[in-house]
Amino acid sequence: MGEGLIGLGAYYLVDSVATSAGVRLIFYDPSRGLFVEVEDREYKPYFYIPHPPTHEDEIIVRAIGGKASIAEKIDLFTGEVRRLTRVEVENPKNLKRLSSMFKISWEGDIPFSLGYIYDHNLVFGVPYHIEGGIIKPAYRLTDDLKGDFEERFGDIRASDPEKYRLIEKFFTLCSQPIPEIPLKDLGIREEVSSEDLYLTFTISRVTNLPISSAYTDRRVSIWIRSILNAYLRSRNILIPKPEELMRGGVEKRIQGGLTMPPESGIYFNTVVLDFESLYPSLIDAYNLSYETIDCNHSECLANTVPSVNHHVCKLRRGVYSILIGALKDLRIRWFKPLSKDKSIPDEERRLADATAKLLKLILVASYGVTVRTYGLAQPALAESITAYGRYALKEAWRMAVEAGLHPIYGDTDSLFLDDPPDSGVTKLIESVKRRLKLDLAVDKRYSICVLPRAMKSYLGIMKDGTADLKGLTAIKSNSPRFIQKVFGKCVNELKDVRNWGEFELAKDRILKIFNEAVAELRYGKVPIDDLAYTVRLHFNPFEKDETLHQPYQCAVQLLDLGIKVHKGDVISFVKVKPFNYKGRTFTVKPTSLIDGFHEVNVEDYIKNLTSALNQVFKPMGITFHEGEGKPLTLTDFL
Repeated sequence: MGEGLIGLGAYYLVDSVATSAGVRLIFYDPSRGLFVEVEDREYKPYFYIPHPPTHEDEIIVRAIGGKASIAEKIDLFTGEVRRLTRVEVENPKNLKRLSSMFKISWEGDIPFSLGYIYDHNLVFGVPYHIEGGIIKPAYRLTDDLKGDFEERFGDIRASDPEKYRLIEKFFTLCSQPIPEIPLKDLGIREEVSSEDLYLTFTISRVTNLPISSAYTDRRVSIWIRSILNAYLRSRNILIPKPEELMRGGVEKRIQGGLTMPPESGIYFNTVVLDFESLYPSLIDAYNLSYETIDCNHSECLANTVPSVNHHVCKLRRGVYSILIGALKDLRIRWFKPLSKDKSIPDEERRLADATAKLLKLILVASYGVTVRTYGLAQPALAESITAYGRYALKEAWRMAVEAGLHPIYGDTDSLFLDDPPDSGVTKLIESVKRRLKLDLAVDKRYSICVLPRAMKSYLGIMKDGTADLKGLTAIKSNSPRFIQKVFGKCVNELKDVRNWGEFELAKDRILKIFNEAVAELRYGKVPIDDLAYTVRLHFNPFEKDETLHQPYQCAVQLLDLGIKVHKGDVISFVKVKPFNYKGRTFTVKPTSLIDGFHEVNVEDYIKNLTSALNQVFKPMGITFHEGEGKPLTLTDFL
């Protein structure tokens, strides 16, 4: 990743603290191992109210000892300059409470110490020179890194200059050295690994939060809020109130991603294509932001969002789109490739991978916060993001069909292709990039892939024999180990299968595994613990008076023994032959109360095993034979 350059006497900004007299900045001097404090007593906490203030507002300003002045801020939604009244107060601790005394106010909820950082264009976690009370950046890029940066991002300069500037800023910040700092002096008591220290500084630099907050507060919504607020302040844009950001919308269920029904069956040489960071890429590519959705420009009305009643601005680049786009490009074009670059040291590659995952965490949340996070939510924006996501998958599917490829399944950001030629895959990726402005890449290659009828579930065997499983009953964490083990053995028989001939031979081995498992059940050779279901209680068992489901039958028996069981506890039970308990028919017992295998409901376990295997093996056309008589399919066992 390289290192930035810092001069002698550089101090790392690690924290800011509001005081009764102003704000105190805390720096760390790595050359001396000392913390240095700089206090600014001239800076006062403030918020905004409408201009001109009403008579009532003027009375409140005087009552709180505030100082009013005229200020100009840019309106996020119109881009126009607004005249406001800036109200300064003395005590930063009362900022939020005092601002709430007015009918309309803005930015009173921005922490005073953070507001100082935003207003003075400072960034936590990076080095500064302090000369005569003046704080100046002490960081820049090496010539080598400048060249690398231009090679990876130079093409963005002309097409999207503001995003280019932001990427350069984040790139420079993330490239600075990490000082060895005693975090215990910042209130962090536990031991911190070098990787955790690196990630803490990276979070601090990207989100502009103090080092201690970056380490202890892992709420991604807080990170995104700080990124957005810092940017708006740096552009003199008024930070909207949460209800203004909603744009008149109300909380509601947002339609999610699209799932194309699978063509159930077994396939050889399946290629899975994934949209790289789909939702963040849509936010970037289609200019989706709080102010660009349903803008007031008549010339933008025709730029509609597919399948929903919204349109997108064509005249202004969206703030959210720029921010998320910059972080997305930094991850995809720099840190992700760097994490796989075998020419650099292992340590550097490992840290690049950690940063790529950190940025992915922020990017994944960039959609979710628009749905439900107070102060970041906007239903119209959330609806537009998922609408474009559904559109992208539909179009990619259609383009695959037009290209003579055979798509067999699609889910949100993934497209499964049956035995496609490499040239066809390459052309499809290029077409998607050209037409949809999105990056589609090969994510996985399966030597064999099984698609059940149920959506969001499949089994794939990678080229190296590794099994990739999703949404299957047999692998759920609460399934008994017995079912998981049998399923694992069956799947293992597929790892070397490459064609129909090899598959036919594997079928016989799978049938044998199933029949042996059934025989073990019938002869009581399965350990009781391997038959246990583990389930978390979602209700307090003593509050459930209606028909008791099996987990609560177990809970009642434990409670009667004086064993405390509460909502949220994980309990273990075995399915047994039906018995009477306090006038009710129970079908399970706590694992610890099983007297012997004779109590186990063997037929129930055979049915459950069959059901779990049926999900995967029925699409393969496998027929099971148990004992003599007609061949039985897995469906017959049900």
